[in-house]
Amino acid sequence: MNTKDKGDFPATFRQFHHRHHRHHHGRFLQHYTYFRYLRPLGIAFTFVILYLAFYWGGNKEIGILFVTLLAVKEIIHFFFMWRLEKNIFKPMINLKQGLDEVTKGNYTIKVKNELSSDLGIVIDAFNEMTEKLYENEKLQMEYEENRKALIANISHDLKTPITAIQGYVEALIDSSISSKENQTKYLKTIHHNAIYVNKLIDDLFLFAKLDMQKLEFQYQCTKIRPFMDDLIAEYRFDFSERNIQFYYDVLLEEDVKVNLDGKRFHQAINNILNNAIQYGPAVGLSIEVIVYQQKDAVCIDIKDNGPGIPTEKLPFVFDRFYRIHRERPKETAGTGLGLAITKELIEAHGGKIILSSNLNQGSCFSIQLPICQKNDGEIVQ
Repeated sequence: MNTKDKGDFPATFRQFHHRHHRHHHGRFLQHYTYFRYLRPLGIAFTFVILYLAFYWGGNKEIGILFVTLLAVKEIIHFFFMWRLEKNIFKPMINLKQGLDEVTKGNYTIKVKNELSSDLGIVIDAFNEMTEKLYENEKLQMEYEENRKALIANISHDLKTPITAIQGYVEALIDSSISSKENQTKYLKTIHHNAIYVNKLIDDLFLFAKLDMQKLEFQYQCTKIRPFMDDLIAEYRFDFSERNIQFYYDVLLEEDVKVNLDGKRFHQAINNILNNAIQYGPAVGLSIEVIVYQQKDAVCIDIKDNGPGIPTEKLPFVFDRFYRIHRERPKETAGTGLGLAITKELIEAHGGKIILSSNLNQGSCFSIQLPICQKNDGEIVQ
């Protein structure tokens, strides 16, 4: 069921209920009124007629006998009707009132149920339905709030670099910048902002496909040790050029395998490493990657000695467009989607990612991936 269908379901339910149950509800109340109010009057009237008939017939004893038998019968009938009202009529009235509340949009309504009969099952089903409708309404509200926040964030993150590009291009067109050095500086700024916009669009496109579960994965049962060796080798030279201290160790057997889409997993690791570089110290940055096994999972810890993250901000780190250091200039700030994408990619592999951090003591991203079972797929050397 898509979002539109979910949003239309309560309204459709209200229309259906109003159209098909209004007439039947009137009949039901008429019958209920008869049993509750007119039936006792009918019983009393029957007693009077029978007694008078036998009394006028001259045989009081037979009249009394018949009246007594009728009284016993009516008492039994009254007890039966009392049980019927308690177990059928009143629960149905309560259920109808609950349905009326649902048609008004009140999904928090609950019908009290003390029955173990089929009607009790219906009431339980009604309560379960209202609970699901309420959860669906909450999801719709959260979805709408997230959608508005996403649009606002996208607008802000696109407008800033585009405005800068427009301003610098206008300055160059007006020929007010005569210095070759300034022209080069302006062109570099334009180029930098264009790269940022392009990366933001790429991240948005990827995140949208992940969010809609339309991103295709090519999983293979892969030996994680040689895979990580090759992946880390790509970063060693770059880290050396940037004077970043780097430590890498693998503490597991050669043939341990996990189910991977190599391209997507590489992107997840890349986002974490880039995050460490972006927010780490300009001088003296240290990054440590350790791969090890923990029960039925392969764990990858990526640690840095950066500024760390305040405890109150840890729950929001993987939220889309969330930035811990909002005061940083655009030259060092990311798109705010990198870690959100990383979390989605890791979870798509059946794994999970955990962040632990202390202010001024660095951060550690711990990735856990389930180990391949036998016959899980092709083995990649």
